[in-house]
Order: sequence, then C-alpha cells, then structure tokens
Amino acid sequence: MSGHGKTRGKGSAKAKIRSSRAGLQFPIGHIHRLLRKGHNAERVGAQAPVYLATILEYLEAEILEPRTTKRPASSPATCCSLSAMMRNSTSCWEGSP
Repeated sequence: MSGHGKTRGKGSAKAKIRSSRAGLQFPIGHIHRLLRKGHNAERVGAQAPVYLATILEYLEAEILEPRTTKRPASSPATCCSLSAMMRNSTSCWEGSP
C-alpha cells in the first residue's frame, strides 16, 4: 500500500489560507490568480499579491474611515483627497527613515 491517508508523528498540520497567515481580509490567492492571468508580467513573485492586498486593505480602511475633521461625510473621496490622506498618514511609514 502507498500509505495515503495515514498520519505520521503528531498528525498533519491544518492548511492555513495566506490571507489569515498575513492577517489580512483581502483574498491573497484570488489576487495572485488575477495577477498571473492578467498578463501583467511573465512571472509573479510570492510576495507580490501579499503586498498588493496590504495596500488595498490600507486604502479601503482610509476611504471607509469616518471623516470627522474637515469634510462632510456626504462628499465623495477624490484622487487629491486620497493622496493627501496618504501623505499625512504616518501609521504605515513609521519604520522608514
């Protein structure tokens, strides 16, 4: 017999989804598939979808975050307001010199 289905030692480790391993909500596997199928490059590294999912999750949090300071909540977010939010935000750039 080939031994399929048998466990060795302490048993097999349960598979973890890359999104939960990275602590993200965006689906890393789906983003990786879209990067490969989108003909963006010949090869896509393993960290590229993780990085892209992190950026997308950060932008989503910045856009959906309640705006309490200068603008009313009914006005839409524009490219200028998004770039201004990213320039003024220091939460993801704290480790940079």
